[in-house]
Amino acid sequence: MSYQQKKLISLVSLFVLVLTLVAVCFFVQPAEAEAAALKRGSTGSLVRQVQTKLKNWGYYSGSVDGIYGSQTVSAVKFFQRRNGLTQDGIVGSRTAAAMGIRLTSSGAGGYSSSDEYLLARCIYGEARGEPYTGQVAVGAVVLNRVMSSAFPNTIAGVIYQRGAFTAVDDGQINLTPNETALKAARDAMAGWDPTNGCLYYFNPNTATSAWIWSREIRLTIGRHHFCV
Repeated sequence: MSYQQKKLISLVSLFVLVLTLVAVCFFVQPAEAEAAALKRGSTGSLVRQVQTKLKNWGYYSGSVDGIYGSQTVSAVKFFQRRNGLTQDGIVGSRTAAAMGIRLTSSGAGGYSSSDEYLLARCIYGEARGEPYTGQVAVGAVVLNRVMSSAFPNTIAGVIYQRGAFTAVDDGQINLTPNETALKAARDAMAGWDPTNGCLYYFNPNTATSAWIWSREIRLTIGRHHFCV
């Protein structure tokens, strides 16, 4: 094989390699990005997060059901319009960032195993002995706060916010959670919210704050009133 032939083969091989890389950039990556986006027909805990945030901010009036239907699409478009984003009704990377939501993660709803354990400790410290639904509800309140613009946007930030939880003030947050509390944390992080979006709860037999009594009570589970 002559030198010219070898040079031609090398050039052809290089050209094929360049075409392959271009195909990966323009075809594979968008498909991966599309898979990470939330859009009509999506379901699950991330959709619940979107719906809860939009509801808390006044963009959405539908049910927080984890189903990305037409009402959710309209609410997302409304949010996008008000925040200078492309109005396509899809929660992609830019819209998710504006909402404070992580689209990809190793844990349920964007949370890690350490988040899950801390939430279980909070549930155990605040609600052990309560009905199981009530324990999940306490976990849901923590997560609803994470999703609300009025509170810190991490589980640790919410739980350790000054004066937020009695279990932190009296040290019960440091107790080892039992399997029930761990399961309740997992159920809450998977999207089960028995409170339907409540941000507060209190025990009417022990609460001394006049402010907490001024909140709108939505339901009672066990010894706790849940309110907004």
